This record gives sequence, structure tokens and C-alpha cells, in this order.
Amino acid sequence: MGLVGLPNVGKSTTFNCLTQLQVAADNFPFCTIEPTTARVAIPDERYDWLCEHYKPKSKVPTYLEVTDIAGLVRGAAQGKGLGNAFLANIRAVDGIFHVVRVFPDSDVTHVDGEVDPVRDLETIVGELAAKDIEFVEKQLAAADHAVRMGIDKSKAAAAETYRKVLTVLQEGREVRIQEWTNSEIEHLNELQLLTAKPVIYLLNMSEKDFRRKKNKHLRAIMEWVKARGADQVIPFCASLEQNLMAMEPEAAAAYCAENEVQSMMSRIITTGYHELHLIHFMTAGSDEVRCWTIRDGCKAPDAAGCIHSDMKNGFICAEVMAFDDLKRLESEAAAREAGLRRQEGRNYTMADGDIVVFKFGRVNPKKK
Repeated sequence: MGLVGLPNVGKSTTFNCLTQLQVAADNFPFCTIEPTTARVAIPDERYDWLCEHYKPKSKVPTYLEVTDIAGLVRGAAQGKGLGNAFLANIRAVDGIFHVVRVFPDSDVTHVDGEVDPVRDLETIVGELAAKDIEFVEKQLAAADHAVRMGIDKSKAAAAETYRKVLTVLQEGREVRIQEWTNSEIEHLNELQLLTAKPVIYLLNMSEKDFRRKKNKHLRAIMEWVKARGADQVIPFCASLEQNLMAMEPEAAAAYCAENEVQSMMSRIITTGYHELHLIHFMTAGSDEVRCWTIRDGCKAPDAAGCIHSDMKNGFICAEVMAFDDLKRLESEAAAREAGLRRQEGRNYTMADGDIVVFKFGRVNPKKK
């Protein structure tokens, strides 16, 4: 997931709080130039319980990769500011945390003067769409040329998809929000368009507004988001998160209780993870408790292949146990006796939080 937004909206501060790192987060435009990437462990109480239960020698959680990307300004699609580099960095991520400034602060400069979140949202979306239009126009010209010259007649179907994409973008709509056929999706996946990426809006509020859950811009923002397809919106306060990060855990908990606030970092991380359609299964024992990241909808043999290709190629079955059953019965033996450790075949669709043991046979190498 990439942190995207105008300069001075709190992207780098948010990145620091998510990753527990300390990248520059000063009060001037383009403080961030080169993207910074870090892995963030996914909070999971199930994983924590398994680690406490088994007390393994090795503990391996699952991670979300987060990238802090330079701020964008109006005209970025034409190269203004750090536009071209910014847009190339967005193309490299799978999803977007769009950080929006809704806090007033005369000490923190705004590149467009006063705080106007809807205007800022339009700026970012407009620049992403402009770059997509430029890119798709080039792809369409190449596809039409290949068909016209008889080089590749199969490009005709792709060209039709590109024309539809251009119509969508030129009408001010975003690619991810539209309905597409399976064949169109195949062509879209080849393009990796900026407006096709999943988006989560992070509204960076003042601590006062965050506490009282009110801000004069919230209604307009929510109406804007709803009109464009109802993406997820998470209000938070980056300065509060920064202060909590600097405290000892006990002091941070006491501050939150006293002021009736809570950190939103865990929610942001897990929402980003699931927005990418990622889930994880777990293997657990005294040697290791480990989470394995897979795509939602993954079949058991493909999940086994995440551990080792031989497990996929020689797949026999998956012994699956639900976490809630193990926690309630407190042992694998009790779960087995209760008939709650079941065998699943190759058509089984993995569920988030499955505790699994894969059985597989020897794979004979192919004879030359």
C-alpha cells in the first residue's frame, strides 16, 4: 500500500506511526523525495494467542508492505513538482492509502492556501486520471496499429477495452468503480492503471476534532466519497499517533482511557491488508507459529505451495482446524477427539485464520 496525498498532509508522520520508523516529516513541500518502504506486521489476536499457547522457538507474523510516496501537486501528470516520479511510484504499489488533511493549523503550510479537503481529493484523483488517460491513449494507438497492419489481430479486443476505459476516465469516473467483464478485466490487469487500484481514505484530523468525532469538512467528504463508489474512510489523528508512539505502552493506554480516544493504526493496517484481498492461514507448534499470506479464494493446494512447491505438487489433503475451536478446547488432541480437525481435499477454499497441516506425497521427477 502506498501513502498518497498532497504535500504537508501528514503522510510521512503516518508512515512513521505505522512502521515505527523515523523518516523525515518536516513542514515544507516535498520533504519526502525518494519513496521509503517498510513491512508492517498485521495485528492478529489469534496469532498472539497461538504464540502464547505454544511458546514456539520461532514466531513469524504476516506483513503489509507500506510505501511513503512524495507529495503530488496540481499539474503532476504534466511533470510539475515531483509529478512523474510520484506517479511512477504509485504504479508500483498494489493499493493506495489516500491521506487527506482536514486539520486547521497556520503553522503547517498548505500548497493551495486554505484547507479544502474536497478540492484536495479532486486534485489527486484528477492527476491520477490524467496520467491514466495519457497511458491508455498510447496503448490504444499501439493496439490499433497492430490490428491495422495485421501484426496481431488479437489486439482488437484489447483495443475495445481501452476505448471503454478512455470513455470512463474522460467522464470523470475511476476504473475501479466500474463494472467490467472477465475478458475486460484481463486487459485491465495488463495496464496496472492508477485509478484501478483500491483506495482507503485516511482523514487526518486535529486531536480535538478526533476526540469529539466532529469536523466541518466531514459531511462534504463523505458525500464526495459516496458519490464516487463508497470507498472506505478512516478518520485518525497523526499528531496523536505520534505522541502515543513516543510514550511507554502503559502511559499510552492511560492517556487513551483518560481522553476517550484510541489509536487507529491497527485498523488502518488490517483494512489495507484486506482491501488487497489478502488473508492468511497459520501453522502452529512448539517449533514455530507462522502466518502464511494468500489471496482470498485460494484453494488448499495453492496454499500448500506457499510453504513448498512439493506440498502443492504432491498434495493429498489439508487437515484444517478453526482457531475458535482450538482456543475453546485448548488442545489439538481435544479438537481431534471432538471431530473438529477435519480433512479437506484439493477443492477446499481456504478461510482466514485456518490452522492447517498439509499432507503430501513424494513427487517423482519427470524423466527426460
